[in-house]
Amino acid sequence: MIGLDSPIETVLGDQATKRKKIVEGLGLRTVGDLLRHFPRRYVKTGELTKVAELEDGQMLTIVGQITRSKVNTYTDRRTGRTAYRLDTVVSTDGPSLKMTFFAKSQHVGEWHARRLPVGRRGIFVGKVSSFRQEWQLTNPQMALFGPDDAGDESAQATLDAIGDLYPIYPLTKGVDSWDLQRAITFARTVLDELPELLPDAVREQYAVVDARQALDWIHAPDDYAQVGAAHKRYRFEEALVTQLVLMRRRRATQALGARARTGDQGRLLEAFDQRLPFELTRGQAEIGAELEHDLAQPHPMNRLLQGEVGSGKTLVALRAMLRTVDSGGQAALLAPTEVLAQQHHRSISALLGDLAAGGMLGGSEDATTVALLTGSMAKAQRAEAMLRIASGEAGIVIGTHALLEEKVSFADLGLVVVDEQHRFGVEQRAALTSKAGAPPHVLVMTATPIPRTVAMTVFGDLETSTLTELPAGRAPIQTNVVPLAEQPAWIARVWERVREEVGKGHQAYVVCPRITGDELEQGETDQRDLDEDGNETAAPAGSLAAVEDVVAELSEGPLHGLRVAMLHGKLPPDEKDRTMRAFAAGEIDVLVSTTVIEVGVDVANATAMVLLDADRFGVSQLHQLRGRVGRGGHPGLCLLVSRAEVGTPARERLDAVASTTDGFELSRVDLEQRREGDVLGASQSGFRSSLQTLRVLRDEKTILAARAAAEDLLDRDPDLLESPLLGAAVESLEQSRQSDFMEKS
Repeated sequence: MIGLDSPIETVLGDQATKRKKIVEGLGLRTVGDLLRHFPRRYVKTGELTKVAELEDGQMLTIVGQITRSKVNTYTDRRTGRTAYRLDTVVSTDGPSLKMTFFAKSQHVGEWHARRLPVGRRGIFVGKVSSFRQEWQLTNPQMALFGPDDAGDESAQATLDAIGDLYPIYPLTKGVDSWDLQRAITFARTVLDELPELLPDAVREQYAVVDARQALDWIHAPDDYAQVGAAHKRYRFEEALVTQLVLMRRRRATQALGARARTGDQGRLLEAFDQRLPFELTRGQAEIGAELEHDLAQPHPMNRLLQGEVGSGKTLVALRAMLRTVDSGGQAALLAPTEVLAQQHHRSISALLGDLAAGGMLGGSEDATTVALLTGSMAKAQRAEAMLRIASGEAGIVIGTHALLEEKVSFADLGLVVVDEQHRFGVEQRAALTSKAGAPPHVLVMTATPIPRTVAMTVFGDLETSTLTELPAGRAPIQTNVVPLAEQPAWIARVWERVREEVGKGHQAYVVCPRITGDELEQGETDQRDLDEDGNETAAPAGSLAAVEDVVAELSEGPLHGLRVAMLHGKLPPDEKDRTMRAFAAGEIDVLVSTTVIEVGVDVANATAMVLLDADRFGVSQLHQLRGRVGRGGHPGLCLLVSRAEVGTPARERLDAVASTTDGFELSRVDLEQRREGDVLGASQSGFRSSLQTLRVLRDEKTILAARAAAEDLLDRDPDLLESPLLGAAVESLEQSRQSDFMEKS
């Protein structure tokens, strides 16, 4: 019996070399893997292929027709003997291509001619090249239409099961499309049983075809309507399994008992609100009320708070932390970097004033203590902070990964706030929440705006709140691309603009993609664009701007006389903190930095930012970095310096950032260019994306339909006992690494 779990060798025949290339090159190990290896496109067999402009080295798959076929003789220079070749021309609905077949003897040349007479049509696959102003198809593979006793039987056999569309599969070197097509056709024929995951009622309600029909139509369709119906089935199935995983997780979380944090044991939040020198925005007030309601429930809050750079997420989170302290509990804020943790500690302590001086002279009677814990603190400092945390004296605890260490314990951890959630993995959130006696309430924050369908697909186990308005005092930011490929002299004007801003009493950031010539900031990834041959289309790595080099160049050159300093992750912690404090105090004019200033850094007097080799940053990252300026009521200026050429993906990214400050629009651009897994955080999983056929932007309607179907199924059958195959698929996804990717903590 042959089933989906059968080894792929059972349907690949006796060609050991081909088998090895398919298994190793394409990662297909079972019959199920093979059948889920879907075509990437289709060629119409009933008409000549429309071909636009050709390019040297381009791989072409076409339906063409022989318009010239003639055997010619020539002298073989190696042997001096007469040899034969068949010169043919195959026409398309566009350019024609020359094909040449060599033969040592006349009868082989004539065999080629009989196989390729004028008028014969077929599918031709080969690499295009130009020779003497003629386009050629080099070493073509082909499957010819019509009776062909002399043809390639293995290739010709692939035509038997083809309708009006011929499938083109993702390939690997040494494997032809018909190798896969023949194996897939045979597998479909001998497969004993194809499991049907979707209940009949669901398929009927959402108009999706059954599993067998979808399989036949995806691999051997008669028309594009059948292709569309098959895709709809597979995307709906994947969306439904994904939504069931997320909804079961959400319901399981809600079923857990948690301590309600009603704020009935203190007046810290009330005192803080009375001292605020400004009014909360409407969004901050509304989301604050949502958080207070969630905290008061006897089950854990599990909420995502997203919002634009500078929208006031930290203030919203702080008020939730104060509510938790008023309930007799502690709140922990987990930050991804020491720079950000220290910044949070300073800004929260400053906002609270004497409300952060619990147990100290001059402290308010309602006060608590704000503790900081990072990996670089001196042993005595760490011991003191850990004692305050363990005793409960510290109501608010701010820290980096150091908070996750086994030795750190809490008296009563009631709320966990994770800042910049995409920097942390699933295990890290679990390590912190496990330090609570009862399941704590959880709030995760991101300044990377997330489209609705992404939130539903990747964060579907979280309730989502979105801050859309910016607080008063945020000034507009002008963003311009500085195209050094076309205008290399413009770099001088960049530094003049920096001098002008400093001359007005302001400060500037200069951001580089590297620390030294070959060293990235820890945890950073390099946004590179490659051509079809894997070559970089922008500057090679060794020539990228590096902090240490740029500081020296600017100090001795265009910014000579200004106070220029550097900041990056390799500096000693006390030096990083000292530098940030000096910049915040106005003692540094220009801060040359890596992306350690991407989040949380708030210097109101900084009005200009220059991003060198800006094409090496992603769209959302550029938007985050830009948000560091214009924070003090002064108009901001952001200059994106790049050697990326017009028309390249890198330049398109930069132009998109320059054209809008709408983070949600930019997040869509980012997703469309880079795929979901790259944008949402590679740290969550070892692979690019957990999604196979589903795309969260393109398939919004499918995801919404699958979400509704998942709710109905779980309402009627929480354990999916009536749909055992679907339940098994959900269980498999829950236990896989893909589930880790989706949890996105």
